[in-house]
Amino acid sequence: MAADLPIYTKSQLALRNGQDKPQIWVAYKGIIYDVTESRLWRNGKHYEHWAGQDLTDELPDAPHTETVFEKFTAVGKIA
Repeated sequence: MAADLPIYTKSQLALRNGQDKPQIWVAYKGIIYDVTESRLWRNGKHYEHWAGQDLTDELPDAPHTETVFEKFTAVGKIA
């Protein structure tokens, strides 16, 4: 459940970009998701989006809805 998730700062999230650290994380509506295993996030890039960021404001431009995040494990919350 989201209430039990650890809190991460935006700086800590930014390190999980597939370059600085091996994890590939993205945030949406305050929740951080681990997308490391997704073939669509290889090297921390997904089309014109980069991992390690909050993608909430970018989702309206995506060809998919927020249900895409249901496939991924929530690993934390943004501070």
